[in-house]
Amino acid sequence: MQRRQFLTGALLTAAGALAAAPARAAADGPWFDLKPATDDSVFRTASYVRPMVMRLAASADEVWAGLVADRPLAWCTALDGHYTSARPFGVGTTRFVTVDRVLHLRERFFLWNEAERRHAFTVLQTNLPLFSEFAEDYRVEPIDGGCRFSWTIAFSPNKATAPVLPAVFPIMSKTLMDGLVRDTERHFGTI
Repeated sequence: MQRRQFLTGALLTAAGALAAAPARAAADGPWFDLKPATDDSVFRTASYVRPMVMRLAASADEVWAGLVADRPLAWCTALDGHYTSARPFGVGTTRFVTVDRVLHLRERFFLWNEAERRHAFTVLQTNLPLFSEFAEDYRVEPIDGGCRFSWTIAFSPNKATAPVLPAVFPIMSKTLMDGLVRDTERHFGTI
């Protein structure tokens, strides 16, 4: 885990050092605005889209409960997050997430469907100027013996990070995103 955190932190810090974007001042440091996604077309149009599909040995309700818990995705060692909106959650709900203790994300959900166990958010701001847009989509569907959890991450780099992202993305995908899948499968088991 320490190696992954080091690699992810080094990559994010290096990319952030190369980037320059207008920051909106915040009491706790600079925040960089992203183009907000308003619908799920971002998962077709973003520069980088990484779908992760897991067949988990847990009910769809159990996995969904972990996504909407006070500390969502608590089983993922690279993530530390909490909702910043009061319940009941829905479209417009906000969340704050830290990735590998380096990257901070302020998120807002633009899709929330309890009946279908699906929600998707856009990142409004980050503390590092890496992206022009960033969104994630979570879908949990019941299947025989458990559920299918589809987790899609989509983002586009900003102009400053676009030249380095083709080299960085495969490493980030291997270290961070594969780690999210491993943590999820370890926590719930697989079928």
